[in-house]
Amino acid sequence: MDNSRLLLRSGLTLAAAAALPAALAGPSAAVSGISVSTTGSTVSVVTSACTQINGSWGTAALLTSRQANFAQGRQVALSGTSVSQSAAWSSVSPGTYTVVVVCSSGSTAGSQSVIVSAPASPARPTISSTSSPAPSRGVMGGLGGAARDYGPLTMGVGGALVGAGIVATAWVLRRRSKPYRL
Repeated sequence: MDNSRLLLRSGLTLAAAAALPAALAGPSAAVSGISVSTTGSTVSVVTSACTQINGSWGTAALLTSRQANFAQGRQVALSGTSVSQSAAWSSVSPGTYTVVVVCSSGSTAGSQSVIVSAPASPARPTISSTSSPAPSRGVMGGLGGAARDYGPLTMGVGGALVGAGIVATAWVLRRRSKPYRL
């Protein structure tokens, strides 16, 4: 009898711990399938969500706050490989923009806002390096964790597993502190 209650309580606790990260994530945790960055007056976007259809990966558009739809923005065709596709806009004036990527299949890979800041004052000297170009995707050190953008389902399952591990560890430590209980 006592064992069945114990199993029921621990099972309910683990189920609640597994559901907690997904409940906390809610609809606001939808991760965009694109990564947008700025360097000076250049805005660039990288995605791995598109597939090539009839020689085209898709199109990316840079929208100002006054533009309402994809057709009104500065459009650039995506280029790249099956692993990564990218597009860039140069000579972008300071302001807030929205980058939207539409794959050649017609599906939207994602949209993300970006702020382009004003250039630094001319009194400050700029240091440039001619030895090698800067990496376009940032630093990819370690075991490659930064090389792939995982979706919300993968992140939710990972969060649930971490939460379940924390709850199980706390339960075991609590049970060990009272040796007279089973």
